[in-house]
Amino acid sequence: MTVMLLAAVIQYAGFNVALAAENAVIADPVTIDMEYGEEINELCAGCHGEFGQGSGDGEYPRLEGLDHQYLVRQLQYFKDRSRLNIPMLPYATERELPDKDVEAVSAYLSSLQLPTKLPPVDKENFDSYARLMASKRVVNIARYPGDVAEGKRLYAKECGSCHAKDGMGKPAKLAPRLVGQYSNYIKRQMTQISLGKRLHDEAGDAEFFSQYSEVEIDNILAWL
Repeated sequence: MTVMLLAAVIQYAGFNVALAAENAVIADPVTIDMEYGEEINELCAGCHGEFGQGSGDGEYPRLEGLDHQYLVRQLQYFKDRSRLNIPMLPYATERELPDKDVEAVSAYLSSLQLPTKLPPVDKENFDSYARLMASKRVVNIARYPGDVAEGKRLYAKECGSCHAKDGMGKPAKLAPRLVGQYSNYIKRQMTQISLGKRLHDEAGDAEFFSQYSEVEIDNILAWL
């Protein structure tokens, strides 16, 4: 999904952007018009789904429930081109997505909470249409093949300090939730970081990610 051009120059510039983003004042989601955010999300829904659930093949990530500030920062990266993504190019501009829109859609997506299974069937008051609509909101991430126990050990050693022990992310570090994200998407991003083609917040992360074998990465994904 992520395609970087002139990686070395962009990566250097990206670290300066990251520092600026960390010092930026981000609006309180409580003060944001959620209906406006939902309206903006109609544009995003073409790729990321009506409820930010992403695509089942992991081509487009699940955005629902991600931290508001994390979403704001990633959209700003897309806008200033420190994170380049071909499908995002027409939309991630100041004209199409001004800062107030970034805040609004990020707050809306962050507020969503999708179930992982349907509720029990009410046989006495069964409504097939309502059941169909409810099924569209269910998100299930397929189990990824790998050694779960070994993946848990590796995750705790290398990832938990930023993304939390349970994989739910740490807003204070702007580290996103990994649990519930599509495995194929996470793996692709790890590959892009290891190749120096996607900006990550810590210098030296490209070398860090590249030291792990594909089997070890698969084990981490299996645990997540």
